[in-house]
Amino acid sequence: MSHLAGLHDAILVKENHAALVGGVGAAARRALAAAPPGVLVEVECATLDELAEAIDAGVPRLLLDNMSPDELRRAVELVAKRAELEASGGITLETVRTAAESGVDYICVGGITHSAPALDVSLLVEPL
Repeated sequence: MSHLAGLHDAILVKENHAALVGGVGAAARRALAAAPPGVLVEVECATLDELAEAIDAGVPRLLLDNMSPDELRRAVELVAKRAELEASGGITLETVRTAAESGVDYICVGGITHSAPALDVSLLVEPL
């Protein structure tokens, strides 16, 4: 089950956004200031240093990108429930348990959508 219904539910600050404004902390602060009431801000963090910047900015949800199981556990410890954590990147159905055992709040398994097999559906119409 998805924790978001559509693009209107949240602002997701990705690495390119952070690069354009001088880092994760700056991007996080700008997104938080611009977010309409009730719109969640989530910031992608690829390192524990970026995670610390986002936490210092007051981000309520962090996307932990391509972190190892040890990094995920450390992130959970560092955040200490000050924000929700979503593990993403490189997680498969075979490794999802390990990610879950780290203590994160959400897990994104991209293969469920980007590698799902296509279903060939067609409608054949024959004259009466």
